[in-house]
Amino acid sequence: MLPENLPAPLAAALAARGYETLTPVQAAVIAPEAEGRDLLVSAQTGSGKTVAFGLAFAGELLVDHVLPPAGAPLALVIAPTRELALQVSRELDWLYAGARIATCVGGMDASKERRALSHGVHVVVGTPGRLRDHLERGALRLSELRVAVLDEADEMLDMGFRDDLEQILDGTPSERRTMMFSATIPRPIVQLAKTYQRDALRISTVGEDRGHGDIEYQAVAVAPSDIEHAVVNLLRLHEAETAMLFCATRDNVRHLHASLVERGFAAVALSGEHSQNERNAALDQAGVEVADVVAGGAEQH
Repeated sequence: MLPENLPAPLAAALAARGYETLTPVQAAVIAPEAEGRDLLVSAQTGSGKTVAFGLAFAGELLVDHVLPPAGAPLALVIAPTRELALQVSRELDWLYAGARIATCVGGMDASKERRALSHGVHVVVGTPGRLRDHLERGALRLSELRVAVLDEADEMLDMGFRDDLEQILDGTPSERRTMMFSATIPRPIVQLAKTYQRDALRISTVGEDRGHGDIEYQAVAVAPSDIEHAVVNLLRLHEAETAMLFCATRDNVRHLHASLVERGFAAVALSGEHSQNERNAALDQAGVEVADVVAGGAEQH
């Protein structure tokens, strides 16, 4: 059963989506000891962490279980990539029915984002570079912010967004609540938490909440010159209807995509050299998705 301490609108939204119980991380962030506190959470992708922080900041977003009139944002979610930010917005949209959520990411129309912000919002979800740009232009007002969420904080630091994150957080009220969600908690994350969090409750569900426990992992050692042939052989061996291949560079993506198409595979390519519209069109196609783990989704300036 769903916990009794959930606000009625959120419980109804979860039930409508088929939720019967919460995942470990979702349950942990709404436990009595977590209420109102800053949170430092280590949880794997696939553990339900987007819904988790959506549930966790209900106290900052709802007044007597109702959304107040939209104005300056009350909640800010910062994500490392535009794809993740868009996914977060979609999740929060069904969890908070009727909420005005603005998504601010590179590759999209910045003027439309500014108009959305000017009309009033409850939640802003965005990537560090675009959020910093709106902040510097005065389009993003954070004076009323009650909670800031850093999603996949370790990845954002790895991608070099520390300066952007610090500038954004420095522009928020000091009494705001801060939540950091990260697959790992390396020293840079601990340092960031010490600077921007107060008496944070540390939560770890890694190990007990295996979001990808049904995936079998295999490593195949091949010479660099044989990688392409190995990929083709593996695809044919497993006869998978769909597959996702990750490459190190855009050039690798381009070359592998051309090779697969030449061999008759229904493949699409995703990397940083493609526009957002091209990515969306590619994702709409059925077949194999070839994505660049480095450039694909990384914000382009």
